[in-house]
Amino acid sequence: MPDNKPKIILASQSPRRKQLLEWAEVKFEAVTSDADESFSTNMPVEEIPVFIARNKAKAVQQKLNSDAIILAADTIVVLDNKVINKPASRDEAIEMLRLLSGNEHRVITGVVLLRDNKEVSFADVTHVVFHKLTDEQIIFYVDKYKPYDKAGAYAIQEWIGVTGIKSINGDFYNVMGLPVSRVLQQLKHFTATL
Repeated sequence: MPDNKPKIILASQSPRRKQLLEWAEVKFEAVTSDADESFSTNMPVEEIPVFIARNKAKAVQQKLNSDAIILAADTIVVLDNKVINKPASRDEAIEMLRLLSGNEHRVITGVVLLRDNKEVSFADVTHVVFHKLTDEQIIFYVDKYKPYDKAGAYAIQEWIGVTGIKSINGDFYNVMGLPVSRVLQQLKHFTATL
């Protein structure tokens, strides 16, 4: 981006989101958000990741008191309209992957761009279908890759994605944590209207 454009702050500690922005050659700084990531169980699932991303963006904006563009995102996995969060233990990770095995689920990433009082937000949805996984495959993956920081207990770019995913319909990078192409389009529009 040209130097006369506002600075971009990624409100995230996610190494995957940082990597995706670096691949897109976006200049940014990463600042960890300490925002509360809880949400009401009455909230429609499509609104949850945008709600959490907005809280992350506002927390970083308050922390920095800067005129930079804050970019925040949150990704959830949804199976049968139920949110599958990050696993708290090995047993929970194994159980989550058993639930996803042989089924289709949605990965929804909410994105918020925030500068001063101006905000743009959207959610991107990717449909993912897993092959039927054996317990041996699931246990191997959980024990080797320890996916405890990942919604749904898996990362599409790791072994389980390469060997276990039957199909995806939507943005692959959305499943990694950021629909980069759509973010770039929104950033371009957002900076043009500042």
